[in-house]
Amino acid sequence: MVPDLSGRRAVVTGAASGIGAAVAGRLAGLGAHVVVCDVDADGAARTAERVGGEALVLDLSRTAELADLRLDADILVNNAGVQHVSPIEQFSPERFAFVLRLMLEAPFLLSRAVVPGMYERGWGRIIHMSSAHGIRASAYKSAYVSAKHGLEGLSKVIALEGAARGVTSNCVCPGYVRTPLVEKQLADQAEVHGLGVDEVVSEVLLARSAVKRLIEPGEVAGAVAYLCSPEAASVTGTRLVLDGGWSAS
Repeated sequence: MVPDLSGRRAVVTGAASGIGAAVAGRLAGLGAHVVVCDVDADGAARTAERVGGEALVLDLSRTAELADLRLDADILVNNAGVQHVSPIEQFSPERFAFVLRLMLEAPFLLSRAVVPGMYERGWGRIIHMSSAHGIRASAYKSAYVSAKHGLEGLSKVIALEGAARGVTSNCVCPGYVRTPLVEKQLADQAEVHGLGVDEVVSEVLLARSAVKRLIEPGEVAGAVAYLCSPEAASVTGTRLVLDGGWSAS
């Protein structure tokens, strides 16, 4: 069944492109008013115009500025993220801290900002864009894997606290999705592994995936839409995995 999100207000982070833009479009198509949150002002404005929503320009890595934030939202999709590929002994401590601020601390602060209103209304959906790397690890991705594992734990705590107040919290765990973030990784991975870019897709990214193709952003947006539906009212504190069978191997 297609959920009716008319009258609902959704905040989607990292929504200027990729998965976030697909999620923004899907939720808007279901009737929600979508707040497109991104550090890229032009990209956020373009997505907001396309989906009939509004743009909110925030640098989520500047977490000190988010401590007193309050957001009015029925749906929060914590999607913003970056990737950095480097051996741990060469991994910059500053970059590691940046990734954790953006991808773990900011989702905590944004969740903290929306739950009071959700509790008052007795309904809320918090969806964290985790990853197959929230379940499995890969070499050279210490910050990303750490952030996604932490996000899974955060989601479970929010689920336990919000259950009696009509608020669910879940993770969506895609494998490699056809996005600018993944496309950028191809060159980085090629350099680290000493392979050609085409070889990286088949021999590194999808080596353990039973389904040998990149996931489309619309598939991930569909999982988010399901978690906002009445059929998912009892789905909380868990994850939806779209990894082509990677975590089954």
